Amino acid sequence: MEKLPPIQKIYEAYSALADDRFDLRPEEATITSSDGSRTYTVRWQDGLYRSTDNATYWQGYAGYPVIVVLLLQGLLPYDAEIAGWFKGIPWKALNDAHKRDYGAALQEAFQMAGLTEEQAARAEAKAAEDMAALAALDIQTGRLQA
Repeated sequence: MEKLPPIQKIYEAYSALADDRFDLRPEEATITSSDGSRTYTVRWQDGLYRSTDNATYWQGYAGYPVIVVLLLQGLLPYDAEIAGWFKGIPWKALNDAHKRDYGAALQEAFQMAGLTEEQAARAEAKAAEDMAALAALDIQTGRLQA
C-alpha cells in the first residue's frame, strides 16, 4: 500500500469490530460510525478497495472502514481480545474534541478504555503489527461514489 493512514485508524477499526458496527457481504461491506450518524460503504475487486469514508475518499489512505474489511478478510492480523478493549470508544467525539489531533485522541481513548500500562503496550504492539501488514499489502484504495 502506498499511502498509510495514521495508526489511530487501526484502533478505530478495532472499535467498529468490537461494537459489531459492520455488515460484511461477498463484495461489499457497510460500517457504521462510532456515533451512529453515518454509514460507510466499502467495495473491493481485484485488489482495489473503494470506500465512501472521508479518509479514503479525500485523503487517499485506507480509512478505518477499509481496515475493518481487511481485518475481517484475514489480510491483517486480528486479536479480538485487544479489539474488545476499544469497545464503545466515541471516536467521532474524540476526533472533534481534539481537532483531528489523532495522537491526542488516541491517548484519551486509552484513558477511557482504562488500559493498564501492559495492556497499552500490547495494544500498541498489535497496532504496529497491523500497520506493518497494511504497508506490505499489494492493494490500492480509492473513492467510492455514493
